[in-house]
Amino acid sequence: MPGTPTRSFANTRLYGLYEGDSLDAALLERELNYKPGQAKGALAQRFGNLAGRQVRTVGEAFSDFTKILGCSINSLYKNMVTDIVGSTHLIVVDARFKRDAVWSLGIVSALEILLKNYPEKDISARIVSSMMECLGLNEAEVQAEARAMLDYVEGKTIDDITKELETGEGDSPIAKIAAAAKADEFWMYSKFFGLGLVKIGEIVGMESNMDDGSAQMEKWMTALGKPTFTCMADSDQWFRSKAKLDMMETLMKEIEIREKKRMADRLEQKAEMAIKKAEEEARMQADLEQKEKERSESVSN
Repeated sequence: MPGTPTRSFANTRLYGLYEGDSLDAALLERELNYKPGQAKGALAQRFGNLAGRQVRTVGEAFSDFTKILGCSINSLYKNMVTDIVGSTHLIVVDARFKRDAVWSLGIVSALEILLKNYPEKDISARIVSSMMECLGLNEAEVQAEARAMLDYVEGKTIDDITKELETGEGDSPIAKIAAAAKADEFWMYSKFFGLGLVKIGEIVGMESNMDDGSAQMEKWMTALGKPTFTCMADSDQWFRSKAKLDMMETLMKEIEIREKKRMADRLEQKAEMAIKKAEEEARMQADLEQKEKERSESVSN
């Protein structure tokens, strides 16, 4: 079309792909011939040896979980359990993932709260064990790490935890975790690390609500020198989920109370009917005896 500007690539420079002001086909081809794990960046140098490694899909992980569990899941909990298995699988297969005591505390405390009202307690315990096994986690080790962290933070204050996260100095479990995170440019945050921090916050005096939780997570992730947004979002989602669970628990208790009242009313009705039946049978028996007596007297006369 007349007046339409034309674009020429003759002197285009693709910054970062090659040197010089003109296209060099051979150099450009070499730069574009990317091979997984063989880049020059720090990430590829550290994890490049894992290129091509076979990783289970989420579907395969859940299939393994189902086989290990060996029983059906209550319909009210099935979607939640499916989501936890899938999301946690994606966390643990990431090459950057490193489990620590804060993460262990997060997953243990989250599962305890999410499954505390599960109708069959034995099935609830099997769900947790099956989940750990299918994800390649040692349940005993995870539980032990969670208990150790709970024992450590008992009696501490918010300022104590903040200082340890900020400095990363000392031999305490939190200081060691902070130091490792600060030293690792590819340190990976995941949801259960955030929930572990939330649990620690609740123990050391943080108000257990969305606003205070989000504000405290922002301070602690900033102290770690890590991005804050995802942890704050996870904290908000957790408190929303807990509020729904609390509402569900209240509703279930109300239903249970109503059902017990109905059962009591039915038992009372049955008891009243039984008493009336017994009284009626006694009256009929008395009438029969009276008639038999009158008949006997009539015959004798």
